[in-house]
Formats: sequence, C-alpha cells, structure tokens
Amino acid sequence: MSHQFPAIIVVLPLVASFFIFFSGWWFKRIGGPLAVGALACCVYLSIDILISVLGEGPIGYKLGGWDPPWGIEYRIDHLNAIMLILISVLSLVVAVHAKKSAERELPEKTALFWSLFLLFITGLLGICITADLFNLFVLLEVASLAGYSLIAMGEKGAMYAGFRYAIIGTMGASFYLLGVGYLYIATGSLNMADLSQLLPQLLASKSILAGFAFILIGLAIKMALFPLHGWLPDAYTYAPSAVSAAVAPLMTKVMAYAIIRVMFTVFKAEFPITILQVNDFMVWLGTLAILFGAVMALSQSDFKRMLSYVIVAEIGYIVGGIGVANTTAMQGAIFHIVNDALMMACLFLVAGLVMYRTKGHRIADFKGIFRTMPYTALVFTVGALAVIGVPPTCGFFSKWYLLLGGIEAQRWGFVTALLASTLINVALFFRVFDKGLYVHSHEKVPDTTGHSNNPHAGEAPLSMLLPAIALALAIVLIGIFNQLIVTNVIHFAVPAGL
Repeated sequence: MSHQFPAIIVVLPLVASFFIFFSGWWFKRIGGPLAVGALACCVYLSIDILISVLGEGPIGYKLGGWDPPWGIEYRIDHLNAIMLILISVLSLVVAVHAKKSAERELPEKTALFWSLFLLFITGLLGICITADLFNLFVLLEVASLAGYSLIAMGEKGAMYAGFRYAIIGTMGASFYLLGVGYLYIATGSLNMADLSQLLPQLLASKSILAGFAFILIGLAIKMALFPLHGWLPDAYTYAPSAVSAAVAPLMTKVMAYAIIRVMFTVFKAEFPITILQVNDFMVWLGTLAILFGAVMALSQSDFKRMLSYVIVAEIGYIVGGIGVANTTAMQGAIFHIVNDALMMACLFLVAGLVMYRTKGHRIADFKGIFRTMPYTALVFTVGALAVIGVPPTCGFFSKWYLLLGGIEAQRWGFVTALLASTLINVALFFRVFDKGLYVHSHEKVPDTTGHSNNPHAGEAPLSMLLPAIALALAIVLIGIFNQLIVTNVIHFAVPAGL
C-alpha cells in the first residue's frame, strides 16, 4: 500500500475538496472536520514518504502505469520530501486554527472556504511531487486559482487585491508555460529526468535559452521576487486571517522550490552558473529584495502588511542563497525555506488571534497584549525573535548558513544586506513590543471580554491558540536540533554540482 502514497497524498485532499463543496449545500459544519482529517492523513503520508526516501533513496511513481517520459511521473527525493512535510504539517496547523476564524470572518462561506483551502493544498503538494514540467503548470494553476479565490473572500479591498493577483499571476503562469513550450519544441519531452539527459547537447540553442528565461521569469512573478512583488502586500493584508496564514508562508516557498528544481535538476548546475552566470544576477536581486523589503516593512502601520514586506525580504534571503551557489549557502537557502514558512505562519496566526479579539490587525491593535493576551504575546515573541535571527530559534541557523556561504563566496553585498536586515528587523519588531508591553498614560487598553479581573480572559479560543503555540515550539525545537536536520536531510537535498 505504501508504494501508492505518492499518488494518494495528492488525490486525498482533491477528493475531500469536492466532497466538502457538494455536501456543503446541506451540511455546512462538516467542512472543517473533513478538511482537518484529510490533512492529518497527508501528514502521515508525507512522513512515511520521507522515511522511505531516507532509507531507500529517491522513489518514483508512474501515474496510470505509463512509463516516463511518455507518462506522468511523480518522483520524490530529499528536497521535495522536505517540502511535502512542510506543506502538510503547516496546512494541518492552519486548518485547526481556521475553524473559529472562518466562522467569524466568513459565516456564509465556510464550505466554500474549506473546499478552496484543500484545493490550494492539493496544488502545492502536486507541484512539489511531480516530475513533469507541464503537470507542474497544471498544478500551479490549481493552487493559484484556489489562492485567488481565497484571497478575494477577505475584508474590504480583498476583491481588488485578489483580482490584481489573478492578473499578474496569470502573466507569470503564461511566461512559465511559454518557457515549457520552448523546451518541448527543442526536445520533445516534458519529463524532468529525461530533459536533464537531453538538454546538455542543446544548450547552444536559442530556444533553450529562451525557455529557461521564460520559466524563471514566470516563477519569479509567482514567487513575488523584487521587483515583481507588487501583487503581494495587498493580497496578504486583506485576505482572511486563516488564508494569510496558509498562502503567505507556503506559496512563495513552493515557488522557491520550483526554481531550485528547474535550475539544478532539469538544467544541471553548469548551465545557469557556469554558462549563463545567472546566479550573479540572482545574488544582486536577492540583496535588493532584502533591503527593499526590510525598509518598506519598517514604514508600515498594519501588522499584516508589515509581515508581507518581511516576506519580500525573506524571499531575497532564499534567492540570494541560491545565487551564491555553494553548498553552504544552498543548505542555508533550503533550510530557510522551511524556517521562514514556520516563522511567517506563526506570526500570521498571531495576527489572526489579535484580530479575533480586537477585530483589527494594525500594530495599534496590539496595545497591551502582554497583559491581556499573554500566551499570544509569548508566541509573537518567539516568532519575532526567529525573524530577527536570535538563537536558539531556527531563523538564526539558516541565516548563519547563508552568511557563511556568502563569506565563502566573497559576496559582500549579500552579506552586508543580511546583517543590515537583522538590525532593521530589531527596530521593526521593537515597535510592536513597545505597543504590546507599555501602555502610556494617555492610552487605555480595551477589555474585549468583559472579564478584566482575569489576566487570561483576553485570549482567543484554545482551538486557535494551540496551533500557534505548536508552531512557536517547532521554531525553537528545529533551532535546537538544527544540526541533526541539516546533516541527515538538508545536506542530501543540496543539488549536485555545487
């Protein structure tokens, strides 16, 4: 049975999504439990797949029994096994948190929300597991269309943000598809492993060069890499709380995975690094993204918008690490994909907790939360320290690998940007600490519960709070056991040739 898990992990949330949608006409309350159940199964399947990869090496699955390259193949190695774990665990945590917030923010659309949520996760899991470039496009659009719809369900301004995201995202998908078309014209194949064998003899072809460029541009748009990030701040700010907590951490990180996969599995390291030297451009783009995102985040008064610009900067960390193109930096980039997803999910869950009590997500709404919402404040503290890069949180260790890789490659601009962004992040989160810790004489902390004599009465429901606490614990534990994770998993995920 376990050899069918690569197919089941994609099919299960897809089937559950359709079942929730149609059953939602009669049984609206069934959506949440079904979604949580399906995602819990995905967590189990992803863990089993990772154990198989660690024990046996890369595993493959032929859809419909058709041999690749004629049929679609699912292939899992250490890199996408990590991504499957990340997506399934984070989506389960967010789903548990989302039940109460969805009922509060989307009372008439809960069935639609759960259906789209599972469809979004289906697309992300499929993107990471497929070994076919066109199938990746199909699953990319599944995730994107679900993401556009989820974002558009949010507060005032969400409809326009979702529409703009859809337009720009469609442009990115078109670039990607055009690039895949160029590769198919030149090789007659869409299978990644087959392409990696065919392309070395065709690297002088302008069609191959154009295809590579179009694919990278398309994925960069989907990833919101500076300066192609324009859709991101509004989309993640106005989306429903649970949607921000799922889409913001996962979509950009899955696109980072796709870039690594295309650059180093389909094309091999020699083409982008030695022949085109595109990695130099990536380092400078990553450096600019770090500085731009950090400075823009510092100027925001809305907590979710601030986090959105932090994501722009964090994307710069990952892209810059890929561009540095040595083993240490690549380990840092892959590790940071995992760590940043956890950190951003944790902080967006905090935004959801505060919004549940205050009905707002501006920094001003964090007034006095260390007194009225102490557990939420503790979770926020862990997430903030991780983004800043304070040990023993996981954020410190991935940044450390990126710094070491940058120093080893003598990429001093990138190293300087990493250090500068750390200082900016201190100032960034100090504003929230100041608002949460200190209530000035002219300010009053509103009692949102009517139980001012109970210091814990301001907390959101446990079903929302516990997932955030779990992520905070994960941030600390992954930091403490970072060497074990890097040595046994991430080291083997680094592409060959670096």
